[in-house]
Formats: sequence, C-alpha cells, structure tokens
Amino acid sequence: MVRLTVAVQAGGQSRRMGMDKSFVLLGGRPLIETVLEKVAGLGDELILITNKPDEYAHFGLPMYPDVYPDHGSLGGIYTAVYHAAHPHTLVVACDMPWLNRELLRYMISLRVTADVIVPRWQKFPEPLHAIYSKACLPPIQANLEAKRLKIVRFYPQVTVRYVEPEEITRFDPDGRSFANINTPDDLAKFQS
Repeated sequence: MVRLTVAVQAGGQSRRMGMDKSFVLLGGRPLIETVLEKVAGLGDELILITNKPDEYAHFGLPMYPDVYPDHGSLGGIYTAVYHAAHPHTLVVACDMPWLNRELLRYMISLRVTADVIVPRWQKFPEPLHAIYSKACLPPIQANLEAKRLKIVRFYPQVTVRYVEPEEITRFDPDGRSFANINTPDDLAKFQS
C-alpha cells in the first residue's frame, strides 16, 4: 500500500446547502460514504477533518478538528497536512462524489515531484482535489495567521505541479471528478 495520508474534509459550514453536505443523500447514500468508498485504499492512512466528531464517530476513522477554527478550507488543508503521518497528503472534499480513482492514482504517482500536485480544469486549479506535502505547512500557516484564506495564495511559495486537462481527460474525459454539490439546486440537478 502507498505510504500516503488521505484526508477527507467533512462538516464544513455548508451555508449554501442549509445542512451538513456530508449527509446529503445522492443515489440513496450520504455523500461522505460515497467519497470514503472512492478513496479507500489509496493510501495507508485515512483521516477525517471535522469540527463535528460526534456526527462522524460511526466511521471509526481518526478525526481532527481545525487547528485554526473558522479559517475555511485552507484551515482544513493545514489541519490535514499537520496531522498526517506521511510527508504527502491527498486532500478531497466530502461533496465530490464522482472522484475518479485512476486520476487520483496518477496524481499520487506524481507526489514526489512537487510540494503541491493539483489538477487544473477549465483554467482553474482544484485545490480540494490535490496532494500537499509537509513543506506547505509554513506558508499555509503564514497565510492563515494573516487571514489570507484563498487556498492558491500560498502556491507561489512552494513548488506546484499542475495536472493539466490533457492529462486529466485520459482518466476523466468530462472532468466530472471536480463536480461538487453546494446547493439544493445542484443536488436536484444531479438527481434528475
């Protein structure tokens, strides 16, 4: 098994959804269950980043609350990498039920080539579908302490390997991996 930590960001604010997205049902299953199934076995450590451990205890996984509470997804990434047992951490969001295991495996194979391995789809990086090394901790921490919470703001301070569309489409022709469910309208669209 690959020496890699896999971290699922769970239990965020979910303001636009109006409820915890992790437990929204898609195809009769909570999103979090689908995501956990997709990432199972990709690394030898699987952790949940959540500030609501009681709601996730039944999964029997190690759980960590945000080191920097109320600092959004960047705070969650920091927490995941900080607590990871390995030098590299695959971070995914709980609301991405169409993760492509082959694309993730490809990204994992690139993990030693840069501090961040991140897909770039439709000209934008997908930072909640990315691999981060421990070298990212100091620049992320500096951004968190300065309240600069846009994830990609620390990228210039580390080495970044973008996984480009021509690489992505070999595994995921439509970029469905990056579709997430943020609102009740998104959910209705995907359920129809």
